[in-house]
Amino acid sequence: MKRIVIASKNPGKVKEFRALFADGEMEILSLNDFPNVPEIIEDGESFYENSLKKAKIVAEVTGETVLADDSGLEVGALGGAPGIYSSRYAGAGASDRQNVAKLLGEMKGIPTDKRTAAFRCVLVLYNKDGCHEVFEGRWEGMIAEAGVGNGGFGYDPVFYLPGEGMTVAQLSPETKNRLSHRARAFMKLKERLEQKNDKKTGRSAAR
Repeated sequence: MKRIVIASKNPGKVKEFRALFADGEMEILSLNDFPNVPEIIEDGESFYENSLKKAKIVAEVTGETVLADDSGLEVGALGGAPGIYSSRYAGAGASDRQNVAKLLGEMKGIPTDKRTAAFRCVLVLYNKDGCHEVFEGRWEGMIAEAGVGNGGFGYDPVFYLPGEGMTVAQLSPETKNRLSHRARAFMKLKERLEQKNDKKTGRSAAR
């Protein structure tokens, strides 16, 4: 596998994946490189269903190996919301600012010990032959009472990390790419790719 297509046009997400793959020789492309890929409606009932749908469609159109993810914020006090609707919590086409504002409104008055939350990511690696593998990562934290920090994107300014003493938006990109839900899922993916490579190398050596 020489290159991989990230099934996203989100510049923040694509940038994070490029950073995660930075220590390898993989060519990283995104949907911005394939304008013929149609808009994909994420109508699944889980992160996995949405990831698989995106990966399958993009692979069929591009003929490439595809990495798709669906990720979002799950808040305990809100019964797991916004969940799969994280990117459109305030409505279709909502901005990050609008989604965060709605979340803070929903959380108003909820005490600190009830503001637990987690970022969750499900990655699907879809191969040209139609086979796919799934990798999941989870990042625990709290919902702050107000946004702090200018880094990252999405809900990063209000996702507080007690262990770090700051929000995700205050972390350096390097630290975020080491700790995040996406990074945790990616490490499982990377380990799997390394295992496959070791097996191929072993077979070659045996010959």
